[in-house]
Amino acid sequence: MRQAGSKVILLVSKVDNDKCLRCGGCVSVCPVDCLLLDEAKGIIVDAKKCTSCGVCVNFCPVGAFSLKKED
Repeated sequence: MRQAGSKVILLVSKVDNDKCLRCGGCVSVCPVDCLLLDEAKGIIVDAKKCTSCGVCVNFCPVGAFSLKKED
């Protein structure tokens, strides 16, 4: 239960495509299918589908993912 005046901060998965190896592992482990591998652009995150579960953050071998406040 929230107290009056408290705020809910929504987090979403963010990827640093400069670090990304484009291995596609994150795409295969995402339980809500919110990641897309684009060979030219890298990983694209569908923020509307992302539940901030952190599976991609924990799976990525190079630490390219983080959870940040939604823009």
